[in-house]
Amino acid sequence: MSTGGIVLVGLAVAIGLVGVIVPLLPGTLLVYAAIAVWAIVEHTLVSWVVLGVVTVVLGASLLIKYLLPARRMRAGEVGRWTLAAGAVLGVIGFFVVPVIGLLFGFVLGVYLAELAARRDQRRAWAATVLALKAAALSVGVELIGGLIATAVWVAGLLLTQ
Repeated sequence: MSTGGIVLVGLAVAIGLVGVIVPLLPGTLLVYAAIAVWAIVEHTLVSWVVLGVVTVVLGASLLIKYLLPARRMRAGEVGRWTLAAGAVLGVIGFFVVPVIGLLFGFVLGVYLAELAARRDQRRAWAATVLALKAAALSVGVELIGGLIATAVWVAGLLLTQ
């Protein structure tokens, strides 16, 4: 692959990593797609091994991203309707106040849903904090997976040069 192609793949990977944090872009999917394009164009044993390792790493991170926070939420007795309310108000907030409105809408949605369900401000706020921690954990796990995939790609890139 030419230097320009490698730069484009690197740029796509970097944008994908930003997309993990900013929910406007398909982060993990973009990282994977860029590395897959590189592997297809390179068409070497190293590139295919890199793609295989990246597939396992990103697959595991996506699985952990959903399972670990969900278990913590169940343990904290935060219901699915609460998360749905947070998601709906988060999306609305995103369009009202781009990017940061997502966070504020999610917090408000979770808090209001828990307040309606429990009728206790302290328990509603505790559930909201738990939901925020779970969301942060989910983003963190996905970001770590993306960073590991990026490191594997860079190592493969160095081996193929």
